Amino acid sequence: MLYAVVDIETTGGYAAQHGITEIAILVHDGKELIYRYQTLINPHQAIPIYIQALTGINNEMVAGAPHFRDVASEIYTLLHDKIFVAHNVNFDYSFVKHHLDACGYTLNCKKLCTVRLSRKIFPGFSSYSLGKLCTSLAVPISNRHRADGDASATAIILGMLIEKDKEGLITDTLKRSSKEQTLPPNLHKTEVDKLPDTPGVYYFKDEKGKVIYVGKAKQLKRRVSTHFTGHSISLQRQNFLKNIHHIDYQTCGTELMALILEAAEIKKLWPENNRAMKRFEQKYSLYHFEDQNGYIRLGIDKYRKNGTVLYSFNHLLEGHQLLRTIVSDHCLCEKLCFIQTPKLACSGYANGTCQGACLGEESTALYNFRVKRAMKQLQDLLPSFALIDDGREHDEKSCLWVEKGKFYGMGYLSDHIDIIDLDALKSAITPYPSNDYIMGMILSYRDKFPQKIIALGVEHKAVVNESRT
Repeated sequence: MLYAVVDIETTGGYAAQHGITEIAILVHDGKELIYRYQTLINPHQAIPIYIQALTGINNEMVAGAPHFRDVASEIYTLLHDKIFVAHNVNFDYSFVKHHLDACGYTLNCKKLCTVRLSRKIFPGFSSYSLGKLCTSLAVPISNRHRADGDASATAIILGMLIEKDKEGLITDTLKRSSKEQTLPPNLHKTEVDKLPDTPGVYYFKDEKGKVIYVGKAKQLKRRVSTHFTGHSISLQRQNFLKNIHHIDYQTCGTELMALILEAAEIKKLWPENNRAMKRFEQKYSLYHFEDQNGYIRLGIDKYRKNGTVLYSFNHLLEGHQLLRTIVSDHCLCEKLCFIQTPKLACSGYANGTCQGACLGEESTALYNFRVKRAMKQLQDLLPSFALIDDGREHDEKSCLWVEKGKFYGMGYLSDHIDIIDLDALKSAITPYPSNDYIMGMILSYRDKFPQKIIALGVEHKAVVNESRT
C-alpha cells in the first residue's frame, strides 16, 4: 500500500475562487519515504499580503513558476493510485481535485486525515494543529507553512500513526463502508453515530459550543451524513469542515414538526451559516384604526410585529385583492379603506356602493357596524383546528394547534389521552411563533391529510380565548 502525503499552499480558503501556489507530494510505503515531489505554481492571481507574510511565497517567486496545467499530468500520476494523506485532508483534496478536474483529470482516491487519526491514536492533546501536534510528538518541523516542510512533518506523523495503530483504525477508515474519511477533521465519529434515524432538528456547533447551523431531517443520521459527502468546493462547506466540532439534536414526531422547529430555532439562534430561513418575514398586513372623525378605517401596511393584525400577506397585490373584496361585499368606502385618495367623494359614492362616509353623510354608527361585520366575517373564515399525528414514541401522539389562522404551538401527549378533550390537548401544547411560511406548510399538510384534523368549534374558541386572558 502506497501513501501520497500532500501539502499545498494557496491564495485563499476555498478552491472555487483561489489558486494553488505550491504543492509537495511525498510517496510513503508505510515505513519510509520513497519519492519526493515539490514545485511552486503560478496561481494566475495575486497572493494576498497576509498569505505572503504567513508562507513567505510572494508574487515574484511564482511569476516564473509553471502553471497548474503544466504539471497536472505529473501530479495526477503521483496521486491517482495511492492513498491521499494530508493534515485536514478534505481541504487539500478539494483544491487538488478541483484543479485537476479543470485540466481534464478525474481524481478519485481514498483519503486519510492525520488530524482525525491523531485524535484517536494519540488522544488527550490540547490541540491537533500541525505545529502543536509536532511539538506534542517531538516531531521536527522546519520551513513551516511551506508545502515541503509541512508535508515532511506530516509524513513523519503518518509513520508514527501506522506504527502505533494496534487496533487497525487505518484499515477500518479506508473501508468503503467507513464514513470516517468524509467527516470534518474536528468532528468525532461518535457524534454522528449517536444520531437516530427519526425526524428531528440537528445543530452543528463550533469548538466553544456555539450553534453555527440548524437543519431539519426526516432521518437525522442520514441527513447529517449528506453534509459531509462529495467534494464540494463552496465556501459554506469549507467552513463546515473547519468549524464543526459537535452535533446536537432534538427528535420530532413528524417531518412537519421538524420543519416548524427548524424555523423557530433559526429565528431564535440566528446561526451564521443559515441564510434562506433568515430572510423570510411577513411583508404586509391588514390593519384597522379609528380616525379623528370616529370612522373605523381599514388599510394595508407593512407588517409590524406589535401591530393588531387582521390578516397577513406576502404580496401587496394579494392584500389589495382581499381588501377590494371586503369593500365590495360590505359596501364600504374605498377612500376610507385607502384604495382611492380623492379630495372629495370616492367613485363608489356616484354608483351607490358607498353610502357617503367619505363626505361625512353616513353616520359613524352605521358605517362602523358594517366594518365590524366585515372584520368578524374575516375572522370567522380563519381556520381553527388541531392536527393529531405520530409521536416520538409508539405510545405517544403529536398535536399542532392552529387558532384563527395562526399557528399557536405544538406538543406531545400520551396515546391514552382522549383526543376529544380539547382542553387536555391544549394543555400539552408549547407555544411557538407563527408566520405565513409555517402556516403555509401546515395548511398544505392539512389538505393532504384531512383525516388527521380535529376542527375547533365556535364554543371551544371562546374557551380558548378565555384561557389566554
